[in-house]
Amino acid sequence: MTACAIEPSADPGNGGGPRAGCSITAEGAYAARLARSGEGGDSWFPERWTLDGPEPYAVPLPGNQPEEPGTEVQPMGDGRVLVHRVAAGRHVFALLYPTGPGTGELPLGAVECPADATGLRLLPPAPGGERAYALAAGPRSTVLWQVAGGAFGPERVAEVPGRCSGGVWLDRTGRILAVDRETGGRTKAVVVDLERGGEVSPLLQIAPDSDDRLLLADPDSGLVLIRSDAPSPGRDRLGWGVLGSTLPVRFPECLRLPDCVVTPFAVQPGQVLTPERCAVALRVDGAFGSWVGVWRPADRQVRHLPAPEGWLAGAGLWTPDGELRLPCSTPRSPCGVARLAAPDVPGAGGEPSEGPGGSADPEKPEDSAPEGAAPDGPGGPGEPGATDTSAAAPAPAQPRPVPLQQAPLARLVTK
Repeated sequence: MTACAIEPSADPGNGGGPRAGCSITAEGAYAARLARSGEGGDSWFPERWTLDGPEPYAVPLPGNQPEEPGTEVQPMGDGRVLVHRVAAGRHVFALLYPTGPGTGELPLGAVECPADATGLRLLPPAPGGERAYALAAGPRSTVLWQVAGGAFGPERVAEVPGRCSGGVWLDRTGRILAVDRETGGRTKAVVVDLERGGEVSPLLQIAPDSDDRLLLADPDSGLVLIRSDAPSPGRDRLGWGVLGSTLPVRFPECLRLPDCVVTPFAVQPGQVLTPERCAVALRVDGAFGSWVGVWRPADRQVRHLPAPEGWLAGAGLWTPDGELRLPCSTPRSPCGVARLAAPDVPGAGGEPSEGPGGSADPEKPEDSAPEGAAPDGPGGPGEPGATDTSAAAPAPAQPRPVPLQQAPLARLVTK
């Protein structure tokens, strides 16, 4: 068998944007990364960071031999670190944990990819931190594997027609997963229900001939960040929408930064009824390096902040009260967290605030999906987004996201 390739510099999980400097659990308690060691810094070892204590601290987890630069690491909810290695044409998984002065290793098994497979990579940490998943993409279908948390090693969970990338959790139970599926030359975000045998349903279809990818989602507010070429065919733009709403996807002009790659990496949680007030952290990569952007849907400007020294670029999390925490590592402070306060929400009621070039024009609407790209969705009972007031209706099933092309909440989103 030939091994599926691992690309160390780009992450298919964020639409092909740059790979983050570390991985953080969904609850924010732990992080993991590959760190350099040796005199020349030319060897690699896994490192676990604890983030939920009074002060962050790191625990090195070196194995019997250095890791390859493309090795993936992911923190688990109990403090162990999942490691994904490629050896002899197989994808090998193990859990690492500290044992006094050494490192303990629990082998989990291996996955072999077919010769025509294009890659196998870990999905972002699942809510709860007990399980971990990976996608193995082939030319015609993609296999979803549970690689940690099962009873008998890696388990095949589902096979999804088409070539899938991305990976965003839409709930806090680890049941509903969104992936970007390429079929017929177009990429659309779809939902995979892990409790229904991998049942697939549409999520994001802005226009028939557009490529629509989901980058980030907040389960509390339903705010989602997307990348699509629907408003500018052939050119990707960042947009936002709300799950369960039929407000069309918006593409703010302020998120278009010429000659820069903009990647959202964290959304402020806890804003259950006010998705437009959620602070969003952006990684901005330009000719002069990487820095941090902060933006809210209620605002019409991006606040640009210098990256703290040693930032593990693209990694970070928000607290519910609006503090952005960015993991950093420098020779002077190998394990640290920079804390940045989110800029105040623009005037009362979320009115646009004055931007760098003057006051915003309240009469100029944000760019939205093309006219007719949000057709009416199913309206009958039992369909996504429908309301059934019948007393005889059965108990509702697990809530499922409403496809964003079925956008009728209109202006009822809180302003």
